[in-house]
Amino acid sequence: MSVQPGDIRDDDDRRPPVDELLEIAQHGLGLHPKRLPSWLFYDERGSRLFEQICEQPEYYLTRCEIALMEAQAGSIADTLGSEVRLVEYGSGNAQKTHILLQHLHAPVSYVPVEISPEPLRQSVVRLAGEFPQLPLQPLCADFSKPLRLPIPPRAPRRTVLYFPGSTIGNFETREAVTLLRKMRNEMGNDGGILIGVDLKKDPALIDAAYNDRAGVTAAFTLNMLARLNREIGSDFELSAYAHRAHYNPMAGRIETHIVSRREQQVRVGRMRVAFGEGETIQVEYSYKYSLDEFAALAARAGLAVLQAWTDPAGMFSVQYLVRASVVSR
Repeated sequence: MSVQPGDIRDDDDRRPPVDELLEIAQHGLGLHPKRLPSWLFYDERGSRLFEQICEQPEYYLTRCEIALMEAQAGSIADTLGSEVRLVEYGSGNAQKTHILLQHLHAPVSYVPVEISPEPLRQSVVRLAGEFPQLPLQPLCADFSKPLRLPIPPRAPRRTVLYFPGSTIGNFETREAVTLLRKMRNEMGNDGGILIGVDLKKDPALIDAAYNDRAGVTAAFTLNMLARLNREIGSDFELSAYAHRAHYNPMAGRIETHIVSRREQQVRVGRMRVAFGEGETIQVEYSYKYSLDEFAALAARAGLAVLQAWTDPAGMFSVQYLVRASVVSR
C-alpha cells in the first residue's frame, strides 16, 4: 500500500492556538510552585531529541523494551489474536511497532496516532515500504483527547490500543486512570490495551536514565522554554535555566524540574514572571510501578491484566489489559 503525506489525516485540534497556549503558560507559571504540562516537550525538535535520549547508554528503558519485544512478540501476537486493528498512541518512529507488526496474524490495519506531523510522515512512508500489504491509516492528533479513528478497511475482530514506552508513567495517578478509562472506551467491548510499564528497580539506575552524561535530556527539557519563546513570544534566556531530575522513592517517580540559575524576570505575553535563584518549574513526573501496583491502577479504570511480559532482569514490562468483566466471566 503506497502512502503519501497527503494521506495522513489531520485532527485540527492537535495543537492549541497561540492564545490558548499563552493562557496555559501564564496559568502554570502563576502557580506556586510553578508548573508546565509535559506535552509541551513534543514539538518537532523535542520529538527528535527524545529519539536521541532513547539512544543514550544510561537510558535502559528502550533497550529493555526492544529486547523484550524481540523475545516475546510471537507470544504477544498469539495473545492478541488474528485480524486486529492496531491503534498506537504516540507512535513516533514506530521502532517497537515494527517488531510487533512482523508477528501479528492478518492485521486489519495499523493506525499510528502522533501529534508531530513530520515524524508521523516519515514512519508511515517507511512502514509502507516494509509492510506493503498492511493498510496504514495515520492520524495526526493528540492521543490524550477523544480520537476520531478512521474507518477500518474491513471489520476487525478486536481493536488493540498499543501504548509502548513508559508514557503512562508521565501521568499522575488520577490522570492515568482517566486516560485508561478513555482507552477502555475506544478499544470497545472485545478490545484490549497493550501497554509498556517501567518497573521499580535500583534508584541509581533510574536517576542515571534521566540525567545522561551527554546532556541530551537536559536539552530536551529546556527545549520546552525554546518552544514557548518561538510560539508565544516569551523571552526565556535558556542559559539561565538548568535541567534537574531525581527519583523520589517515597512517591515512586522521577520528578523533573527546570531550575532558575539566578533571580530574573521573564515576559510571557503581558505578564511578567519573577524567578528566584533556585526556583523551579515542575515539568514532568515519570512513575515506576511494581506489577501489583499497576494491576491495582488498571482495576480503577475497569481493566484487568490478562498477561504481562517482562525482560529477564525484571526492568520493564509489557502488559495486556482487557475489560475486568471479561476476566471475571
